[in-house]
Amino acid sequence: MSSPWFFVTLLTLIAIVSPTPLAEARAFFVFGDSLVDNGNNNYLATTARADSPPYGIDYPTHRPTGRFSNGLNLPDIISEQIGSEPTLPYLSPDLRGRKLLIGANFASAGVNIIRIFRQFEYFQEYQRRVTKIVGQQQAQRLVNQALVLITLGGNDFVNNYFLVPFSARSRQFSLPDFCRYLISEYRKILLRLHELGGRRVLVTTTGPLGCVPAELAMRSRNGECVPEVQRAAAIFNPLLVQLIQQLNSQLGSTVFISANAFSMNMDFITNPQRFGFVTSKVACCGQGPYNGLGLCTRLSNLCPNRDVYAFWDNFHPSERANRLIVQQFMIGSTQYMNPMNLSTIIAMDSRS
Repeated sequence: MSSPWFFVTLLTLIAIVSPTPLAEARAFFVFGDSLVDNGNNNYLATTARADSPPYGIDYPTHRPTGRFSNGLNLPDIISEQIGSEPTLPYLSPDLRGRKLLIGANFASAGVNIIRIFRQFEYFQEYQRRVTKIVGQQQAQRLVNQALVLITLGGNDFVNNYFLVPFSARSRQFSLPDFCRYLISEYRKILLRLHELGGRRVLVTTTGPLGCVPAELAMRSRNGECVPEVQRAAAIFNPLLVQLIQQLNSQLGSTVFISANAFSMNMDFITNPQRFGFVTSKVACCGQGPYNGLGLCTRLSNLCPNRDVYAFWDNFHPSERANRLIVQQFMIGSTQYMNPMNLSTIIAMDSRS
């Protein structure tokens, strides 16, 4: 499961400033899909990779890194905010020694490349490696005190249920039943993550799936969001929030925090100018209607100013959009971050 992207609202007049660490640096672990993949797929035999230009055009090195972005992605910017160095892809040969103690990114773009339970197996392997360096007690403390981000759900709809007319899943399930099936699977995933030591887990809902340039290009007749794909998010997301509340009650602690990507994004998509974008329909890099068809490559249309485009490619937000999103993660109200935002969590943890 995974989630194509998500955006933020409210921050029209808030400048993007250099982050100030809110507490001592803590480890950071990332699981999920292409929205949060820092380059694990670079080390795999797959076409679901972002290691060729123009990806990375605005990254500090101006080179592609495997991030599905023109520059930094969500995990990079969260790392800035919590006072940590960016996490490295777990499959990177550079992830060794002291760099292991920062955390790791286990996410993978695409469908069935590194499935989520395989990502968890890598997480267990990671813990064994850290234990050899600092001992079991310190390794467990590092994991328990870490921030965890998990981004899932979107690919199950756009690259599975709605991928083709009369897909296997759509013949097997009605849309509401498919959403309930996904939630039953997500329950297993989150409980397993807790078993592996996750105690502060940020869980993103899906964004407005029917509004990404890829869906507009393939299914929209007039540039409006695709109703049936939007309906999927509208059914799935409340069920996910309900699941998180149930699990926190069951565990007797605020382990899981939901980020309401759908509500954030709908404000953003319906009024992009309010957030400083010229469009939320057309991707910066791509081809076809809305630049929403196919991969972003050297031969694609490429906008000159990425900062005024909400979408970098057909599914993924630009770095500037990612920065707005993370600010919302940090300061957002309970309408967007339930039961609390990351600034509150970090401040609370620093007092305990």
